[in-house]
Amino acid sequence: MKNTYKPLTKAEEDIMQVLWRLNKGFVKEIVDEMPEPKPHYNTVSTIIKILADKGIVGFESLGKANRYFPLVEKDEYSKKTMKQFVKKYFEGSYSSMFSFFAKEKDITVEELEDILQELKKKGHK
Repeated sequence: MKNTYKPLTKAEEDIMQVLWRLNKGFVKEIVDEMPEPKPHYNTVSTIIKILADKGIVGFESLGKANRYFPLVEKDEYSKKTMKQFVKKYFEGSYSSMFSFFAKEKDITVEELEDILQELKKKGHK
């Protein structure tokens, strides 16, 4: 994914979550994997075409149908999205973000310790 991509809409992200799970699929397969109430086939088809135009989804033509696949890995998208989130809501400070969740009791001491262990494994101070 280019460094200058725009964040996905909720509907685009929902479809990408399914496509990341499937690895590749036809529109019907994507619709089948969506939670209830399932979106209409034409809605999913339109959103997939938008994602392809954005360069986030690729496709291969098989007869009259296209099979779609992600051009962006989920980890790459998550990393970029989290950076934008922290920048937008916490002035770029992960410390502020963790403090916020700790104050709101949305994160436990054990979870914070797990995060610290992960950082230590990766060589962060």
